[in-house]
Amino acid sequence: MTTIENHQTKVTFSDVELSRQLFGEHNSHLQRIAQSLGVQIQARGNSLHVQGDEVTVKLTQNLLTQLYGLLKERYPIYATDIDYAIRVLSADDRAHLKDIFLDTVYITAKKMAITPKSRAQKEYIDAMRQHDIVFGIGPAGTGKTYLAMAMAVAALSKGSVNRIILTRPAVEAGEALGFLPGDLADKVDPYLRPLYDALHDMMRFEKVTSLMQQGVIEVAPIAFMRGRTLNDSFIILDEAQNTTSEQMKMFLTRIGFNSKAVITGDITQVDLPPQKVSGLIEAKEILAHIKGIKMVFFSQRDVVRHRLVQDIIQAYEVVSQKKAAAANGRPAEA
Repeated sequence: MTTIENHQTKVTFSDVELSRQLFGEHNSHLQRIAQSLGVQIQARGNSLHVQGDEVTVKLTQNLLTQLYGLLKERYPIYATDIDYAIRVLSADDRAHLKDIFLDTVYITAKKMAITPKSRAQKEYIDAMRQHDIVFGIGPAGTGKTYLAMAMAVAALSKGSVNRIILTRPAVEAGEALGFLPGDLADKVDPYLRPLYDALHDMMRFEKVTSLMQQGVIEVAPIAFMRGRTLNDSFIILDEAQNTTSEQMKMFLTRIGFNSKAVITGDITQVDLPPQKVSGLIEAKEILAHIKGIKMVFFSQRDVVRHRLVQDIIQAYEVVSQKKAAAANGRPAEA
């Protein structure tokens, strides 16, 4: 049996009030870190004693020091921020949390700052700043649509664009549009609801309603994009994995002068009929090397919903890998 050598280090913080914020109420933040990383943490005044194996103790010290640095910059630390920070530093211990967490994209009507929570999210935001067409590809819960919406609202508020156009294909597993009750607006509204939800998170309901009535914000199914040229606009195509090849080409050729387009989707969740090619999967292959187009890929590490969502996505990926291995006639990896 191999015995892992036990290491211990002491970390002291100069500001007593900031150290209390770092430790959390009743040391709840320290307990969360200890449980996640498998170390023992004891608080004595404004000092911490960390005990565990050498690598994990160094990671914990790095994490605590960088979180304290965020507090010094007046960035509030919540429990979820600790989870995100652990993921970032576990993947790359040389990462700087300030470069990621302090990049404020937009301040909502509720005075909440929208910031990236992972390296991929930071890359995604930088891509939207620097490129006219950006693809955000990855699993649900990674903030693809939400961050694109924040960038769109920020661009509108700064006057960089004159309008925001939000669109997605009205394709889902289950009922077809023709079987749903109501007129066309009633039929497509449920498909667009996630876009409304993100919008209302960032702006007051009355403001959103007013801008939609003025045509400054438009939410519509992708079929409504045909035949248009979209100038001075920030355009978001959500759930792009459910576009056909023809729809994707049509959408990308609508983009006019002084416009940005962000295309988001999860290529593992295609709801098109088997004979239809996903426009997103095809575009990923065809457009990857075109200058001015940037593709950012997310993984389950970037999930920013409930911490169980990451575990759920990973569990499904394991099953998918086993099925693929069985289909190819080879044993699945343990």
